[in-house]
Amino acid sequence: MTYKTIMVHLQLRQSNAGVLKIAAELAERFHAGVTGIAVCQPMQIVQGDVYISGDLIEQDREEIQQEIKDAEAAFRTAFELCTGPVEWRSAVTIAALPGYLANEARGADLIITGIEREASLFDGSRHVNVGDLAMQAGRPVLIVPAKTDRLNLERVVVGWKDTREARRAIADAVPLLMRAGHVALVEIADESELPAARSHLADVVAWLARHGVVAEPIASQSNGNDAGLLATIARDQKADLVVAGAYGHSRLREWAFGGVTRNFLLRADQCLLVSH
Repeated sequence: MTYKTIMVHLQLRQSNAGVLKIAAELAERFHAGVTGIAVCQPMQIVQGDVYISGDLIEQDREEIQQEIKDAEAAFRTAFELCTGPVEWRSAVTIAALPGYLANEARGADLIITGIEREASLFDGSRHVNVGDLAMQAGRPVLIVPAKTDRLNLERVVVGWKDTREARRAIADAVPLLMRAGHVALVEIADESELPAARSHLADVVAWLARHGVVAEPIASQSNGNDAGLLATIARDQKADLVVAGAYGHSRLREWAFGGVTRNFLLRADQCLLVSH
């Protein structure tokens, strides 16, 4: 199992240095081809009840062209020594950005993106909500937090729940887990469900072993904040990477995108790989 094509999403109006460095390292490690992509929405003629002048719209168009040009230059510099095929794509679209990127990832094995800044009134058209992207892409999404530019894979924590999303996430992460120094497989459950959790973990540990991955099972009692507890365990484990299922609103989306992303990923060194 491997990644043969990596799609790298570059956020406009912010540095993508860490994303590009990690993507370049993974492309070399997996001998993968790389597709870089930048996408944004144009300024709308009408915003609410306010009409935007033609001069502002033209200024926005010129800024978009320059931002995309800068992003492409950074991408091509990062992958100038890449041995696999390298492709660049960009678009200005009125479509929702996560959905557009999800469609473009049809030929990718892995998507790499940075965490977006809190968008202001005028840069919301430039930045992609990574939670929405992961929910729509049908591909694993590796989210690189700010100030992170390395993915050592010395220690990996996998957040396990006996659900389709978690099974998809761990299967998508196998190429990385096979290269990890230590893998901790964590299930968080209520006290009465801990025996079942240990049984679940034993099955998954055995499945991973068949793929050459040795994993340490950890069944931890819930404290009512599963995302926060997973973040604590990841810190205690000194994890370089956290793997988790991306859950929809009908279940535990907060597992991946509330507690983990907002409360710990943005201020940590850990990357997060999610699948839905």
